Amino acid sequence: MTKRLFDAARRGLLLATAGALLLALTPVTQAQAKWPDKPVRLVLPFGAGGVADVTARILADKLSDKLGQRVVVENMPGPGGINAARTVVTATPDGYTMGLLSNGTAISVDSFRKLPFDPVKDFAMISLMGEFDLVFVVNAKSDYKTFGDFVKAAKAAPGKMNVGTIAVGSTQNLGAELLKSSADINVQIVPYKRSPDIVVALLRNDVQLMVEFPPAVQGQVSAGELRILATSAATRSKQLPDVPTIQEAGVKDYVVSSWNGVFAPKGTPKEVIDTMGKAMHEVLAMPDVIEQFAKLGVQAKDSTPDELMNRLKSDIAKWGAVIDKAGIPKK
Repeated sequence: MTKRLFDAARRGLLLATAGALLLALTPVTQAQAKWPDKPVRLVLPFGAGGVADVTARILADKLSDKLGQRVVVENMPGPGGINAARTVVTATPDGYTMGLLSNGTAISVDSFRKLPFDPVKDFAMISLMGEFDLVFVVNAKSDYKTFGDFVKAAKAAPGKMNVGTIAVGSTQNLGAELLKSSADINVQIVPYKRSPDIVVALLRNDVQLMVEFPPAVQGQVSAGELRILATSAATRSKQLPDVPTIQEAGVKDYVVSSWNGVFAPKGTPKEVIDTMGKAMHEVLAMPDVIEQFAKLGVQAKDSTPDELMNRLKSDIAKWGAVIDKAGIPKK
C-alpha cells in the first residue's frame, strides 16, 4: 500500500514537472513561429537592371532591416509575367513567397486567351509600391514646341505621322493607342524591340513622337537631343514640374499612370499581410527611398490591399477596352 502511494506521488510529480516545462516552453515556441522567421522571396516578372528590378531591390533591402529577415529578390522574366505570377499563386500561402505585380498584370488579362490564374481571385494584395508616368518626346529640332502643336499637325495630315513605342501590348504601346482616340488623331503606331531603336528613329525623323518612360530618354533629354512635350498622369510629375500633362495640353480625360505593387498567394494569413503592409508603408516614407525612386522616375507610394485591388480592376477594364478597339490579337 505504501509503495502504491509512493508510485502515485512520483507519477504526479513527473506530470506536474512536465506540465510546468510545457508552459515555460510555449511562449518560446510562439515567438519562434512569428512571421517572418526565415527569408522571404519577392518574385519579379522582369529581368535584372530595369526600373522595376532596381526599385524592388531598394525596397527589399530596407524591408530586410524592418522585418529582421532577408527579403530576397528573384527575377523570373517571361511573357506577360505569367511564370512569376504562377510561381507565387501556387506557393504555400505562408508569407514566404510574394510577388511583384504591375499594370502589366492588368494588360495580360486581355492580352492572352487564357491565363493559368485569375489575379482578382488568386492574389492577396499587400500594397502599392510606386507610380510612374509616360512621357511624350520629340526630336529637339522638331517644330513641335508643345503637345498641342503635334496634335494640330497630326490632324492636318491624317495617317502620315508616326509614333514610336516598344512592343505591341506594352503600356507604352497601349498608351499611344489610347492617345489616338482621346486626341481624335489618325497616326501610325510603330512598335520597336528596344527603346534605343526608337530614339534613333526619332533622331532620323522616321517617327515624329516617342512614348516611353522617363529613364529610357533621360540621357538624350539632358544632352539636348530630345525634348519632352507632356506627361501622362493626372497631375504634373514631381520629377518634371515644368512639363505639362496631356490634359493640360487639351486632351481631356487622358490619364495613364504605370505602377508596381506587392502581392501574396490567396490564403496568406491576415497578420502577414498587415505586417508586410506596415513595413512597406514605413519604408516608402523614408526620405532616402523617396529620393532613390525619384531618380528612376518613380514616385514612392503605398496603399491598402483594397486600394491596390481596385487599381488592378480599374486597369483591367481600361486596357481591355483599348486592346479591343485597337484590334490587337490575343496571344
